[in-house]
Amino acid sequence: MRRGCEEAVVRTHLRRVVAVAMLACGLLVARGDEPAARPLKPLVRGAADAVSGREETTRILLVPTALDHPYATHMYTPVCSLLAACLNQTPGVEATVSADLDWPSDPAVLRDVDAIVYYSRPAGDIVLSPAHREAYLALMKKGVGFTALHWATAAEEPVGLLYEQMLGGWFNFAFCGLKVDKLPLLQKQPSHAVCSGWQPYEVRDEFYLNMKLHPDAVPVLAVTVDEVEQTVAWVLEREGGGRSFGSTLGHFHDNYAIPEFRRAIVNGILWTAGVEVDERGAAVELSPEQLELPPPEAAGPK
Repeated sequence: MRRGCEEAVVRTHLRRVVAVAMLACGLLVARGDEPAARPLKPLVRGAADAVSGREETTRILLVPTALDHPYATHMYTPVCSLLAACLNQTPGVEATVSADLDWPSDPAVLRDVDAIVYYSRPAGDIVLSPAHREAYLALMKKGVGFTALHWATAAEEPVGLLYEQMLGGWFNFAFCGLKVDKLPLLQKQPSHAVCSGWQPYEVRDEFYLNMKLHPDAVPVLAVTVDEVEQTVAWVLEREGGGRSFGSTLGHFHDNYAIPEFRRAIVNGILWTAGVEVDERGAAVELSPEQLELPPPEAAGPK
């Protein structure tokens, strides 16, 4: 009897040791209030990297489009550049801006990407166009993170429902409206990574009204417009794996000069890429020169 009990104790101890070791190696994902669609990646890629001591790189691609709004609004390429500069302040992250507008012409650019970000014209119409639909859906199935900001959350009705499944929400004038105002920005999920490292504040923006959200989307930021709460940012754990972050904020370029504004956006992008964001939030330091817009004639292609 005593020997049997001792053997049971030893077996239990060994199981615990093995479980701890597996967790340390990233083979198990601890349960919590927010299950991850994609486990956070291990520190090294494999045997070769382990031997050389190189850390794995999280690759994030930001995609702008041609300018289509008045100067100092919807500054797609300049904003993608400053967001990349912020993202690159997180160790292990390599953020780049696509050399091509709308979609990379070289498929190799997307081969090892961990997350893609659109600050652009309606991105639903780009990624779900006949030219890019198959490649985009393959990335989503693979679990690549996806972020769409402001006008990029929009889509035409024929692709809207599928875009909603990928992003978690979408804008279309058939059911949405607009209002420019200065309002308190509310944290609906203060414990979520998007809300890390900043306190609520007032922001002047072009707010999208009555966004259509996926049933599984979780609102994380909101404003109250004419006594009606409007979601302005949400997250989605996609069915089958992968994370998406949508935010309708970002009409005015001036807002990107606000550290709290940048931090919420960068936090969300990192979250989609599977990068852990601690309670301090992401580093988003920029110099005055990085925030300056180029003159209108050099601001970007039209």
